[in-house]
Amino acid sequence: MTTPGDQDSRLRKGTLYGLSAYGLWGLFPAFWPLVGRAGAVELLAHRVVWSFLVSLALWLILVPRGSLRGMLVRPKLIMLAGAAVVISVNWGVFIWAATNGHVVETALGYYINPILSILLGVIIWSERLAPVQWACVGLAAVAVVVLTVDYGRPPWVSLVLAVSFALYGFLKKKINAGAVETLTIESAYLAPIALGYLIFLQATGGLTFGHLGWGHTLLLIASGPITALPLLLFAASATRVPLSTLGLLQYLAPTLQFILGVAYFGEQMSFGRWIGFGLVWLALMLLTTYGLLRARRSRIRT
Repeated sequence: MTTPGDQDSRLRKGTLYGLSAYGLWGLFPAFWPLVGRAGAVELLAHRVVWSFLVSLALWLILVPRGSLRGMLVRPKLIMLAGAAVVISVNWGVFIWAATNGHVVETALGYYINPILSILLGVIIWSERLAPVQWACVGLAAVAVVVLTVDYGRPPWVSLVLAVSFALYGFLKKKINAGAVETLTIESAYLAPIALGYLIFLQATGGLTFGHLGWGHTLLLIASGPITALPLLLFAASATRVPLSTLGLLQYLAPTLQFILGVAYFGEQMSFGRWIGFGLVWLALMLLTTYGLLRARRSRIRT
């Protein structure tokens, strides 16, 4: 029997795991410039290869042997292949942005993502939205227009990150399997291509791995563990805290990215960009308040 003390301890641990996961994701932009001399494509290839090796090792250590049988079915394998393509796009654009002075745009992408996920629910699941949710979608759309005018182009980094991660979340929901298992199979799809590209770079003299000192090489290898660790922490958090709490924690990552972009990397925030971000923040406040009130009403009914 679970006591209130056990429940409190479980909730505290889950919150700590969630803060750690989103905190690490929020600090990711500070890592990639450390190895920026490799270039975004080589960095993506390393992230895929080392993520595969780390996730495979974790699967062998942590996941029951019989779980593989449930994953090797045609519908799941097809969706995992789609997830692999989508997450490779997300990783590649994120790495490029972090190493080319677009960290603030990455933050915007992950702020927009929850709103796009709601819109995806309407398009794919035919879900009905409350007026406040439609208002949030409208505010996000206006924000994109404002930022397009300010940048002189659409905020494509933000949009690609938001769309790709929303699609990735949709596919992961459909697959409904553990973080380690899915990451292993996703990276297994991509690893041969990534490894082939690294071999090509070595043959043509363009590979930085092993050629720019031990520090650079070890940091490239570290791209695997730093990809897997937040996923494990997130999985541990998701089983211990309510979805409403997890929904609030998710804003930590883009907030840290935004702070890094402005305060650490010195990216400029014009008046128009503040307006665009302000509209998105207003939409998220409305969305979060609505979600918390709805969750509270559901608890009262039960």
